[in-house]
Amino acid sequence: MGPEIRFENVTRRFGSVTAVDAVDLTIAPGSFVALVGESGSGKSTLLRAINRLDEGAARAGRVFIGGDDTGAAPLTALRRRIGYVFQSIGLFPHMTAAANVAVGRRARGEDLSAAEIAALLDQVGLSTDFASRMPRELSGGQAQRVGIARALAIEPEILLLDEPFAALDPVTRDALGKTVRALHETRGLTSILVTHDMAEAMLLADRVIVLAAGGIVADATPADLASGRGGAVAEALVAVPREQARRIAELGE
Repeated sequence: MGPEIRFENVTRRFGSVTAVDAVDLTIAPGSFVALVGESGSGKSTLLRAINRLDEGAARAGRVFIGGDDTGAAPLTALRRRIGYVFQSIGLFPHMTAAANVAVGRRARGEDLSAAEIAALLDQVGLSTDFASRMPRELSGGQAQRVGIARALAIEPEILLLDEPFAALDPVTRDALGKTVRALHETRGLTSILVTHDMAEAMLLADRVIVLAAGGIVADATPADLASGRGGAVAEALVAVPREQARRIAELGE
């Protein structure tokens, strides 16, 4: 099972802007948590604090993984524990899908066999035919599946997903979300998803953390949010998919 992640008084400032403001938060081992909020709420900055992707920011507080202070760990060793999936996907355009999947392990001086790459592609719903394709030959959804396989190839304990489905069509987005949730379960990961889509968060996560102005304004289960027990900011986010569902239902009446 993936480790506990704990934030203690975590603060991140960029110039005069406080992106994350004194956040205290504990994420249970093996859980799937969504960070939700409007643009600028601090959700991606909080996520990046885990694997120290914002080293240039003015920082305070500490992040612990399984009791280990991430600030004291060598950066390479820290990131070997963490799979990271970006919104922009970020495949190397001059490498095949197979080479992209293997790049993290190659950086460690380890090789992945063709069979191991095929198994990883299969886990994300791609056949072995995709191994030899270049990124330009992939759809957005296929490329993001390769990106997820790349994150899993390093055999992480933690999976961080920074709005990974934002640029995808709704059908592909829904299918990939189900794939990620299934992989979370089968691999026993601790997973954190950043999304601005409250419906996505409620359908995929066990726990939803709502941020505004760099702070936590709600921390609830999807059931609590659906019942209106998440507070005013959370309820405003839940109201959007609820209203959309109502209007669609009216169309069929």
